Amino acid sequence: MRVLVVEDDKKIAAFVMNGLRQAGFAVDHASDGEEGLHLALHESYDAAVIDIMLPKLDGLGLIDELRRSGVMTPVLILSARRTVDDRVKGLEAGGDDYLTKPFAFSELLARVQALIRRSTGSTAATYLKAGELTMDLLTRRVVRSGEEIELQPKEFSLLEYFMRNQGRALSKTLIMEHIYDYSFDPQTNVVDVLVCRLRNKLDKDFDTKMIQTIRGVGYVLKES
Repeated sequence: MRVLVVEDDKKIAAFVMNGLRQAGFAVDHASDGEEGLHLALHESYDAAVIDIMLPKLDGLGLIDELRRSGVMTPVLILSARRTVDDRVKGLEAGGDDYLTKPFAFSELLARVQALIRRSTGSTAATYLKAGELTMDLLTRRVVRSGEEIELQPKEFSLLEYFMRNQGRALSKTLIMEHIYDYSFDPQTNVVDVLVCRLRNKLDKDFDTKMIQTIRGVGYVLKES
């Protein structure tokens, strides 16, 4: 999953970005509203965390421009403004949730996960299932047919993306966009290598191969 953080306070931005990366997200950062708008319009994100008081273009203006352009990326507003009127303005501008500073990272993470869950139509709070395969997003535990599978952070992120899009063919470009940040070199074979690693851990001991290659397109996760 890939998240855009638009925050001009360097300490807060670093705190949020580090926490999200440790939770397995790919994270891009913009330090002002114009840069954030550019990234949000031209890159693909599963969610965005946007401060209100930003240089060049404030957060409400940024969100309004996004919605006018048809970009419906779920947005968590992060702001020191805490009155009811502030919250109402934020949500009316197109924000999907509102969190005031100071905040606990665990709450921010839970809200971001909830936004992604709602946007993808998942009904499980912290639990994904595909046939005999289960994934607990809180404990980061992956189990297939009763056997626990240990995954590295990027492998976990890739499997989560697959499980949220079961049965859907995912191109290498889509995988790259949702697993890595925008500064990553798209010319590498990193997606193939990552899928190979995940496939070895997920499928090698089972007759049924869940990750399948679609020649000329990409990959798909199927229950059987």
